[in-house]
Amino acid sequence: MEKFILTITREFGSMGRSIARELSEILGVEFYDRDIVEEVSRQLNMPVAAISDKEEKAKHGFLPRMFPLGTEEEYVQDMIFEAQKEIIRDLAGKSSCILVGRCADFVLEQEKHAIHIFIYAPYEKRLENCVNILEMQEGEARRMILSVDKARRAYHKKYAGYLPEDTRHKQLMVDSSLLGVTGTAEMIAGIVRSLYGG
Repeated sequence: MEKFILTITREFGSMGRSIARELSEILGVEFYDRDIVEEVSRQLNMPVAAISDKEEKAKHGFLPRMFPLGTEEEYVQDMIFEAQKEIIRDLAGKSSCILVGRCADFVLEQEKHAIHIFIYAPYEKRLENCVNILEMQEGEARRMILSVDKARRAYHKKYAGYLPEDTRHKQLMVDSSLLGVTGTAEMIAGIVRSLYGG
């Protein structure tokens, strides 16, 4: 099989991370998500919790409105993003892999062997996934769907300049409620095999 890169952006509760994990098993390649944060932590000599905190603040995007000339906080957020970019490029340069979130679609937009995927699902199905699979209380699930989606969209807009669901930057948009986690992973794997052999 030729080398390929899959980037996955997703709505909260659409099971995008689970689909990525299953895809990695089907295709026999690594998938990266929180591992990127851990590597940034090592490179910048910052605790993982501190990096996650800076990412969360960047996702909520309130600092530029309050301080249009920027702040030290924003400088650190940008430094973290730049480190993530280099890690993503390094991982993509080594071998076939699956990258979840962190604007990997934007970072690798010039990568000719990349398929940029957006995974979504109807609100009620995402709510059901949160309650039944992620074992969240319904009220918490409703709040998380709204807040995480809003934060992811703000982060993506800030660093990529477009929203994660922008079709101009995606080759594949998948409603995971149609086939479920395994079916969606198998469908995407079939597309990868048809494009890259294997």
